[in-house]
Amino acid sequence: QVQLVESGGGLVQPGGSLRLSCVASGFTFAIYEMSWYRQAPGKEREIVGIINSAGVPRNYADSVKGRFAISRDNAKRTLYLQMNSLRPEDTAVYYCKFRGSWGQGTQVTVSS
Repeated sequence: QVQLVESGGGLVQPGGSLRLSCVASGFTFAIYEMSWYRQAPGKEREIVGIINSAGVPRNYADSVKGRFAISRDNAKRTLYLQMNSLRPEDTAVYYCKFRGSWGQGTQVTVSS
């Protein structure tokens, strides 16, 4: 079955960077579009961005444009989210998504 395992979250100061990873299994990762979402405390889950099978990202949320970058390594079956210039409002649980399947999420906390 589909399994998505995120990692790389943690506590970071404002202005810092983190790189999240999502290792996928149970499907042919290389041929499918993937996406990142996040859910902040008390808010609805929102899309961060999407990447197609060829590695071209699109549909970044306005709030992360120019700061976040989605990439993938099909040989490693891994999706990445590089987050730079982090802000306190980026604090959330970050999830990768494939069709109707979600990972367990990884917590990112931006605080001084």
